[in-house]
Amino acid sequence: MRDRIAILLSLFLSAGVMWSQLQPATPIAPANSQQGMPGMDMSGHDMSNMKGMSMGTDKAGPDKGDSDSDAGAHAMHSMEGHMDMGPHMKMTALRQPKPGDAERAKQIVEGARKASEKYLDYNVALNDGYKIFLPNIPQKMYHFTNYQYGFEAAFGFNPEHPTSLLYEKHGDDYKLIGVMYTAPKRFGEDELDERIPLSIAQWHEHVNFCTAPAGRKGEYFAPHPQFGLKGSITTQEACDAAGGTFHPVIFNWMVHVYPFEKDQDSIWSVDRQHGDAD
Repeated sequence: MRDRIAILLSLFLSAGVMWSQLQPATPIAPANSQQGMPGMDMSGHDMSNMKGMSMGTDKAGPDKGDSDSDAGAHAMHSMEGHMDMGPHMKMTALRQPKPGDAERAKQIVEGARKASEKYLDYNVALNDGYKIFLPNIPQKMYHFTNYQYGFEAAFGFNPEHPTSLLYEKHGDDYKLIGVMYTAPKRFGEDELDERIPLSIAQWHEHVNFCTAPAGRKGEYFAPHPQFGLKGSITTQEACDAAGGTFHPVIFNWMVHVYPFEKDQDSIWSVDRQHGDAD
Protein backbone atom coordinates (compact mmCIF):
# COMPACT_ATOMS: atom_id res chain seq x y z
CA MET A 1 0.00 0.00 0.00
CA ARG A 2 2.84 2.38 0.84
CA ASP A 3 4.46 1.68 -2.52
CA ARG A 4 1.17 2.49 -4.26
CA ILE A 5 0.90 5.77 -2.33
CA ALA A 6 4.49 6.68 -3.20
CA ILE A 7 3.85 5.97 -6.88
CA LEU A 8 0.66 8.03 -6.91
CA LEU A 9 2.34 10.92 -5.15
CA SER A 10 5.28 10.73 -7.54
CA LEU A 11 2.98 11.01 -10.54
CA PHE A 12 1.18 14.01 -9.12
CA LEU A 13 4.42 15.66 -8.11
CA SER A 14 5.96 15.16 -11.53
CA ALA A 15 2.91 16.69 -13.17
CA GLY A 16 2.94 19.60 -10.75
CA VAL A 17 6.59 20.50 -11.19
CA MET A 18 5.90 22.32 -14.46
CA TRP A 19 3.60 24.69 -12.61
CA SER A 20 5.83 25.09 -9.58
CA GLN A 21 8.84 26.16 -11.62
CA LEU A 22 7.04 28.97 -13.44
CA GLN A 23 8.81 32.29 -13.47
CA PRO A 24 7.05 35.67 -13.46
CA ALA A 25 7.58 36.08 -17.19
CA THR A 26 5.91 32.79 -18.02
CA PRO A 27 2.45 32.67 -16.43
CA ILE A 28 1.43 29.29 -17.84
CA ALA A 29 -1.65 27.61 -16.41
CA PRO A 30 -1.20 24.22 -14.74
CA ALA A 31 -2.14 21.07 -16.57
CA ASN A 32 -5.61 19.69 -15.85
CA SER A 33 -6.02 16.50 -13.89
CA GLN A 34 -9.16 14.54 -13.12
CA GLN A 35 -8.20 14.17 -9.49
CA GLY A 36 -6.40 17.45 -9.19
CA MET A 37 -2.72 18.04 -8.67
CA PRO A 38 -1.18 18.35 -5.20
CA GLY A 39 -2.23 21.91 -4.57
CA MET A 40 -0.87 22.25 -1.10
CA ASP A 41 2.62 21.50 -2.36
CA MET A 42 2.61 22.81 -5.86
CA SER A 43 0.76 26.12 -5.83
CA GLY A 44 3.13 28.81 -4.76
CA HIS A 45 5.69 26.33 -3.47
CA ASP A 46 9.15 26.77 -4.97
CA MET A 47 10.50 23.41 -6.12
CA SER A 48 13.68 24.84 -7.67
CA ASN A 49 15.79 22.62 -5.42
CA MET A 50 14.21 19.56 -7.00
CA LYS A 51 14.74 20.26 -10.69
CA GLY A 52 15.33 17.41 -13.07
CA MET A 53 12.21 15.46 -12.21
CA SER A 54 10.84 13.64 -15.20
CA MET A 55 7.22 14.09 -16.24
CA GLY A 56 5.07 11.12 -17.13
CA THR A 57 7.90 8.56 -17.14
CA ASP A 58 7.85 5.04 -15.80
CA LYS A 59 11.44 4.12 -16.43
CA ALA A 60 13.37 2.27 -13.77
CA GLY A 61 16.98 2.50 -12.82
CA PRO A 62 19.32 4.93 -11.05
CA ASP A 63 17.86 8.07 -12.60
CA LYS A 64 18.28 11.19 -10.48
CA GLY A 65 15.01 12.63 -11.75
CA ASP A 66 13.10 9.56 -10.61
CA SER A 67 14.83 9.63 -7.24
CA ASP A 68 14.04 13.30 -6.64
CA SER A 69 10.46 12.78 -7.77
CA ASP A 70 9.94 10.03 -5.21
CA ALA A 71 11.65 12.21 -2.63
CA GLY A 72 9.26 15.06 -3.25
CA ALA A 73 6.32 12.70 -3.14
CA HIS A 74 7.51 11.35 0.19
CA ALA A 75 7.98 14.89 1.47
CA MET A 76 4.38 15.76 0.73
CA HIS A 77 3.07 12.60 2.35
CA SER A 78 5.27 13.14 5.41
CA MET A 79 3.80 16.55 6.09
CA GLU A 80 0.87 14.96 7.87
CA GLY A 81 3.01 14.65 11.01
CA HIS A 82 4.69 17.99 11.68
CA MET A 83 5.23 17.23 15.34
CA ASP A 84 7.50 14.33 14.35
CA MET A 85 9.71 16.44 12.10
CA GLY A 86 11.93 18.14 14.69
CA PRO A 87 14.88 19.62 12.77
CA HIS A 88 12.99 19.28 9.49
CA MET A 89 10.61 22.14 10.24
CA LYS A 90 11.49 25.79 10.72
CA MET A 91 9.11 28.25 12.37
CA THR A 92 9.38 32.03 12.38
CA ALA A 93 10.04 33.56 15.78
CA LEU A 94 7.32 35.48 17.57
CA ARG A 95 8.08 39.18 17.66
CA GLN A 96 7.14 41.92 20.08
CA PRO A 97 3.82 43.52 19.04
CA LYS A 98 4.04 46.75 17.08
CA PRO A 99 1.36 49.42 16.82
CA GLY A 100 -1.16 48.30 14.23
CA ASP A 101 -0.32 44.59 14.35
CA ALA A 102 -3.58 43.58 16.03
CA GLU A 103 -5.66 45.56 13.56
CA ARG A 104 -3.78 44.14 10.58
CA ALA A 105 -4.25 40.62 11.88
CA LYS A 106 -7.95 41.28 12.42
CA GLN A 107 -8.31 42.44 8.80
CA ILE A 108 -6.54 39.30 7.57
CA VAL A 109 -8.87 37.07 9.57
CA GLU A 110 -11.86 38.95 8.18
CA GLY A 111 -10.50 38.44 4.66
CA ALA A 112 -9.90 34.74 5.34
CA ARG A 113 -13.41 34.36 6.74
CA LYS A 114 -14.91 36.17 3.78
CA ALA A 115 -13.01 33.95 1.36
CA SER A 116 -14.02 30.83 3.30
CA GLU A 117 -17.73 31.44 3.79
CA LYS A 118 -18.39 31.02 0.10
CA TYR A 119 -16.87 27.55 0.21
CA LEU A 120 -18.58 25.96 3.21
CA ASP A 121 -20.05 23.68 0.55
CA TYR A 122 -16.97 22.05 -0.96
CA ASN A 123 -18.77 21.54 -4.26
CA VAL A 124 -18.70 25.30 -4.76
CA ALA A 125 -14.92 25.22 -4.39
CA LEU A 126 -14.66 22.45 -6.98
CA ASN A 127 -16.93 24.36 -9.35
CA ASP A 128 -14.72 27.43 -8.94
CA GLY A 129 -11.68 25.48 -10.06
CA TYR A 130 -10.15 24.33 -6.78
CA LYS A 131 -8.32 20.99 -6.99
CA ILE A 132 -8.21 18.36 -4.24
CA PHE A 133 -4.85 16.83 -3.45
CA LEU A 134 -5.23 13.04 -3.71
CA PRO A 135 -8.94 12.76 -2.83
CA ASN A 136 -8.83 8.97 -2.84
CA ILE A 137 -5.98 8.72 -0.32
CA PRO A 138 -7.08 9.01 3.35
CA GLN A 139 -5.65 12.16 4.91
CA LYS A 140 -6.07 14.01 8.16
CA MET A 141 -6.80 17.19 6.25
CA TYR A 142 -7.38 17.86 2.56
CA HIS A 143 -6.03 20.83 0.66
CA PHE A 144 -8.21 22.31 -2.08
CA THR A 145 -5.87 24.56 -4.05
CA ASN A 146 -6.44 27.50 -6.33
CA TYR A 147 -3.44 27.62 -8.68
CA GLN A 148 -4.09 31.18 -9.77
CA TYR A 149 -4.05 32.37 -6.18
CA GLY A 150 -0.92 30.36 -5.52
CA PHE A 151 0.75 32.14 -8.41
CA GLU A 152 -0.45 35.51 -7.12
CA ALA A 153 1.13 34.77 -3.74
CA ALA A 154 4.56 34.86 -5.35
CA PHE A 155 4.07 38.58 -6.00
CA GLY A 156 1.70 39.91 -3.36
CA PHE A 157 -0.67 39.13 -0.53
CA ASN A 158 -4.46 39.18 -0.67
CA PRO A 159 -6.21 37.73 2.42
CA GLU A 160 -9.25 36.96 0.28
CA HIS A 161 -7.14 34.80 -2.06
CA PRO A 162 -5.69 31.98 0.06
CA THR A 163 -3.59 29.45 -1.82
CA SER A 164 -5.53 26.54 -0.31
CA LEU A 165 -8.77 25.83 1.50
CA LEU A 166 -8.42 23.32 4.32
CA TYR A 167 -11.07 20.64 4.80
CA GLU A 168 -11.63 17.69 7.10
CA LYS A 169 -13.49 14.75 5.61
CA HIS A 170 -16.59 13.41 7.36
CA GLY A 171 -18.02 10.46 5.48
CA ASP A 172 -18.69 11.66 1.95
CA ASP A 173 -18.71 15.30 3.01
CA TYR A 174 -15.93 17.81 3.63
CA LYS A 175 -15.96 20.33 6.48
CA LEU A 176 -14.11 23.59 5.88
CA ILE A 177 -11.86 24.44 8.82
CA GLY A 178 -9.40 27.02 7.53
CA VAL A 179 -7.15 28.39 4.82
CA MET A 180 -3.48 28.31 3.97
CA TYR A 181 -1.40 31.20 2.65
CA THR A 182 1.99 30.80 0.99
CA ALA A 183 4.96 33.08 0.38
CA PRO A 184 8.20 32.62 -1.62
CA LYS A 185 10.88 30.70 0.21
CA ARG A 186 13.35 33.49 -0.59
CA PHE A 187 11.46 35.78 1.81
CA GLY A 188 13.11 36.87 5.02
CA GLU A 189 11.11 37.31 8.18
CA ASP A 190 10.70 41.06 7.61
CA GLU A 191 8.93 40.32 4.34
CA LEU A 192 6.71 37.72 5.99
CA ASP A 193 5.93 40.25 8.72
CA GLU A 194 4.71 42.65 6.06
CA ARG A 195 2.13 40.06 5.01
CA ILE A 196 1.03 38.83 8.43
CA PRO A 197 2.42 40.31 11.67
CA LEU A 198 4.95 37.94 13.23
CA SER A 199 3.78 39.05 16.65
CA ILE A 200 0.53 37.22 15.82
CA ALA A 201 1.33 34.40 13.39
CA GLN A 202 4.20 31.96 12.87
CA TRP A 203 4.97 30.85 9.33
CA HIS A 204 6.74 27.55 8.74
CA GLU A 205 8.88 25.93 6.08
CA HIS A 206 10.28 22.43 5.59
CA VAL A 207 14.05 22.08 5.77
CA ASN A 208 17.01 19.68 5.84
CA PHE A 209 15.62 17.12 3.41
CA CYS A 210 17.94 14.34 2.26
CA THR A 211 16.77 12.53 -0.86
CA ALA A 212 17.35 8.77 -0.72
CA PRO A 213 19.73 7.43 -3.40
CA ALA A 214 18.41 5.19 -6.16
CA GLY A 215 17.45 1.76 -4.91
CA ARG A 216 16.77 2.93 -1.34
CA LYS A 217 13.50 4.79 -1.81
CA GLY A 218 11.63 2.31 0.33
CA GLU A 219 13.61 3.50 3.34
CA TYR A 220 11.44 6.62 3.53
CA PHE A 221 8.79 4.43 5.14
CA ALA A 222 11.09 2.46 7.45
CA PRO A 223 10.43 2.62 11.22
CA HIS A 224 13.56 4.73 11.77
CA PRO A 225 14.35 6.30 8.39
CA GLN A 226 17.57 8.07 7.48
CA PHE A 227 16.04 10.03 4.60
CA GLY A 228 13.17 12.46 4.20
CA LEU A 229 11.30 14.80 6.50
CA LYS A 230 11.22 12.20 9.28
CA GLY A 231 14.77 11.03 8.69
CA SER A 232 17.75 11.13 11.00
CA ILE A 233 19.88 12.93 8.41
CA THR A 234 19.76 16.69 8.87
CA THR A 235 23.03 17.96 7.38
CA GLN A 236 24.69 18.21 3.98
CA GLU A 237 27.68 16.21 5.20
CA ALA A 238 25.61 13.31 6.54
CA CYS A 239 23.47 13.27 3.40
CA ASP A 240 26.52 13.21 1.13
CA ALA A 241 28.03 10.38 3.17
CA ALA A 242 24.82 8.35 2.77
CA GLY A 243 24.76 8.94 -1.00
CA GLY A 244 21.70 11.18 -0.92
CA THR A 245 20.95 14.63 -2.31
CA PHE A 246 20.50 17.40 0.24
CA HIS A 247 17.86 20.12 -0.01
CA PRO A 248 18.25 22.86 2.65
CA VAL A 249 14.67 24.03 2.00
CA ILE A 250 11.81 22.42 0.09
CA PHE A 251 8.55 24.15 -0.71
CA ASN A 252 7.72 27.71 0.25
CA TRP A 253 6.70 29.45 3.44
CA MET A 254 3.23 28.43 4.65
CA VAL A 255 0.83 29.57 7.36
CA HIS A 256 -2.60 28.28 8.39
CA VAL A 257 -5.47 30.45 9.57
CA TYR A 258 -8.61 29.06 11.20
CA PRO A 259 -10.98 32.01 10.78
CA PHE A 260 -14.08 30.33 12.25
CA GLU A 261 -12.50 29.95 15.69
CA LYS A 262 -13.51 32.36 18.45
CA ASP A 263 -10.24 33.51 20.00
CA GLN A 264 -6.86 34.64 18.67
CA ASP A 265 -4.92 31.67 20.05
CA SER A 266 -7.21 29.25 18.19
CA ILE A 267 -7.34 31.31 14.99
CA TRP A 268 -3.54 31.39 14.75
CA SER A 269 -2.88 28.11 16.60
CA VAL A 270 0.71 26.93 16.15
CA ASP A 271 -0.02 23.59 17.80
CA ARG A 272 -2.83 22.96 15.33
CA GLN A 273 -0.63 24.08 12.46
CA HIS A 274 1.97 21.53 13.58
CA GLY A 275 -0.56 18.77 13.77
CA ASP A 276 -2.39 19.49 10.51
CA ALA A 277 -1.24 18.24 7.15
CA ASP A 278 0.64 20.61 4.83
